[in-house]
Amino acid sequence: MSTFWSVWVIVLTLANLGLVTWVLFANRKVAVNDQDDPENRTTGHVYDGIEEYDNPLPKWWFLLFVLTLVFSAIYLVIYPGMGNFKGVGGWSSVGALKADQAKAQAQFKETFGQYVDMPIEKIAESPEALKMGARIFANNCAVCHGADGGGNYGFPNLTDSDWLYGGTPEKILETLHNGRQGMMPPQGPVIGEAGVRDAAEYVLAMNGLEHDAAMAEKGKKIFGTVCMACHGMDGKGNQALGAPNLTDNIWLYGSTREEIQHTIRGGRSNVMPAQKEKLREDKIRLVAAYVYSLSRQDEVQQ
Repeated sequence: MSTFWSVWVIVLTLANLGLVTWVLFANRKVAVNDQDDPENRTTGHVYDGIEEYDNPLPKWWFLLFVLTLVFSAIYLVIYPGMGNFKGVGGWSSVGALKADQAKAQAQFKETFGQYVDMPIEKIAESPEALKMGARIFANNCAVCHGADGGGNYGFPNLTDSDWLYGGTPEKILETLHNGRQGMMPPQGPVIGEAGVRDAAEYVLAMNGLEHDAAMAEKGKKIFGTVCMACHGMDGKGNQALGAPNLTDNIWLYGSTREEIQHTIRGGRSNVMPAQKEKLREDKIRLVAAYVYSLSRQDEVQQ
């Protein structure tokens, strides 16, 4: 919290305490309408025929309110609770937070710290480490990639051997640390609607799916002119650019003719957020090991 907002909250708090104090003492002196009958004095307020007596709070009750206000004032002096403002004894909310964080770091250093310098392949061999990685994955990654890592529409499957940017431990760590931003530029304005349809037929043909051969032949020429720069002449993609393999029948946005045409026509854009500002290095490495293990399940089972 900035200094401005800390001061703002302090001023509001003190103003409210002052207002409550004024209300408490002001209401001990209420104008009396019926001076002739001290035992039945009223405030003059009438609600549905019911008169409100002017009976002050019992002294013990009033003193409790006063003690509460005094306690509040003393508590604010000792524990201001606003940013870096320090109370009596040097306590501050920021200092308390840092102390708690340091305590937590020390507490979990023995559990997580051992993985900071451990190779990802080695971490992936530890069942205990994979369990921790799975829990971190569930809290941070499952919302996009699914609870089992199997992916969703527009979000890659992490359990197969098909990688946009590479599936080595180093590449997985790079993705987690820095994130990824994939961009398939729209080609509709470049090749026209007829070109979109022809290119889509060629993509279908590369995957052995039902297609129009004549249109696919036209689409091959378009692919060689417009698409091969990213996806390669053979359509097998380029992990340096994050360009997917278009020949393995694995689809990020669907394999129907309409979905492929939509991708070519309007392009695609997707972002994998960087985790280095969100997760500690040990947790990133645990997630990396878990993701690495997901893509190697078949090898492990064999």
